[in-house]
Amino acid sequence: MSETRTPPRWLKPMNKVFVTLQRSGLKLGGMHVLTIVGRRSGKPRATPISVMDFEGERYVVGGFPGADWVKNARAASEGTLSCGRRREQVKLVELTVEEARPVLRAFPVITPSGVSIMKDAGVVSSDSPDEFEALAGICAVFRFDPLT
Repeated sequence: MSETRTPPRWLKPMNKVFVTLQRSGLKLGGMHVLTIVGRRSGKPRATPISVMDFEGERYVVGGFPGADWVKNARAASEGTLSCGRRREQVKLVELTVEEARPVLRAFPVITPSGVSIMKDAGVVSSDSPDEFEALAGICAVFRFDPLT
């Protein structure tokens, strides 16, 4: 694994495009927008994510160690998950290292679009399930639960 671990330069502008398109009601494949209150600003922060369905649960993998949205998710522990015009209030439950391993192992098979972004950033060098499983404890994994 490379030490680069920074998002590709094109990601931030593309995220803005995805958020705008989603807010207009367009569904973009498996892309969702996760909106979480910023831990410092207190303002809503929207981030496009790929929701992963695995063993009857929904998950999201933090593709970059130290990503701001992950820090905000840890602080807020809840948010709004949007896909097109559909919005859902969710609780974000961060998995332990052991709980994250099988989810990360399945990630490259279930969510191949996320693999290329993580490869571009130097987080992984291949789509090997072993390499993704090794990210447990490095990249955060959250489960979405209904907000009650």
